[in-house]
Amino acid sequence: MAYKGVLEDIRKAIELKKPNQVPIFACSEEFDVRICGMVYNEYNRNADLMAKCQIEVIKKFDYDWAWLQVDDCIEFEPLGVGIKGEGNVLPATVDYLSPTQETLKNLRIPDFQKERRMPVLLQAIKKIKEELGDTICITGRTAAPFSSVALLYGITQTMMLMYDSPQLLKDTLDFFTELQIQWGKAQIEAGANAIWFGDCNASSHLISLKDYQEYAFPFARKAAQEYTKAGAFTFYHASEEKIPYLEVMANLGEGCALSVGPGIDIAEAKKAVGNKICLIGNIDPIKILLNGRPEQVEKETIRIMQIGSKNGGYLFNSGEMIPRDTPEENMRMMMQTARQYAQ
Repeated sequence: MAYKGVLEDIRKAIELKKPNQVPIFACSEEFDVRICGMVYNEYNRNADLMAKCQIEVIKKFDYDWAWLQVDDCIEFEPLGVGIKGEGNVLPATVDYLSPTQETLKNLRIPDFQKERRMPVLLQAIKKIKEELGDTICITGRTAAPFSSVALLYGITQTMMLMYDSPQLLKDTLDFFTELQIQWGKAQIEAGANAIWFGDCNASSHLISLKDYQEYAFPFARKAAQEYTKAGAFTFYHASEEKIPYLEVMANLGEGCALSVGPGIDIAEAKKAVGNKICLIGNIDPIKILLNGRPEQVEKETIRIMQIGSKNGGYLFNSGEMIPRDTPEENMRMMMQTARQYAQ
């Protein structure tokens, strides 16, 4: 079971110090919903189911956080973006809005307490807080500004804006910076200790380093620092695996930790930026957790924990979302082994 000092240990790690024990996370929400016998697209619309599932798996697998990533659509539904997904297929954005000044002019920040599924997430955070208090890190979620624009206009149209209409892109980034600051603060007020700040549309897989520095990083940093001022940690995740990008991301500022993708060795990431920012990661959820044998999971967990935790400034996690069909024995092996090496 998670423990009373977890928030202080996270704080120490983010300050690049050695915690009393390394907090152990897992990006496991799809897996967790299966373990609880729930249908995902019922879970993500019901605060009672969200809270029940999170509390159950925290007790079952000994996670040190409640990770309410849910899906990427929550704040975009009220803006008029279409979504598609049913059963255990997570919702995804479709029917994007037209990238015009008229569209931007008509956008408004939603009422988080009333519109679509936004109050569901806030209620789930409150319920988990009431049950578990400060014995875990309750982690809400927002999309970083650049990724938000891509979820509004579509990724292709957003990429074209960098060349066809950079001012419209920057104006929309300003809108989403403010929206995501307010949306994050609403979750913090509900009881979230941290914000999972997703920015996978701004990774090296999609945009150049120059464009990242101009159109993604400054806006992400501004929002992250507002979360810090509101009293929460920021876990920034672009699933990044290239050193030049990680070197820029390492300047997110106070209160932030950087989640690295599974495609880079944790030793390489630690050597490059481990003296600048706390790292999170990065066991491979496909190769190791889904397809590996328990002894492989044990070996890789030990390796990552020993490298990552050396000299502090580290939080253990998977490098990406753990697949729904991951064998339960592999998850137990990862969590038990990580716990053994946490101190």
